[in-house]
Amino acid sequence: MTKSAVPKRRLSTSPFKDPVTPACDRFAVGDRVTHDTYGLGQVIGVEEDIAVLVDFGSQQERIPTPFSKMSHL
Repeated sequence: MTKSAVPKRRLSTSPFKDPVTPACDRFAVGDRVTHDTYGLGQVIGVEEDIAVLVDFGSQQERIPTPFSKMSHL
């Protein structure tokens, strides 16, 4: 059985809600963050909705979007 290439249509009267896409987090220079792999850090650079540069103390890492493993403190 194969999937149809046609997207599913949603009716306005449907009791089921549309799937919600999570909003992309916004980070600014100076924000304190935590990352699942690297730990605590501070944002030192922002590339317009593409990536952020974070200083984790011992290293600096460029974290691309989506920021699924990183959150604000």
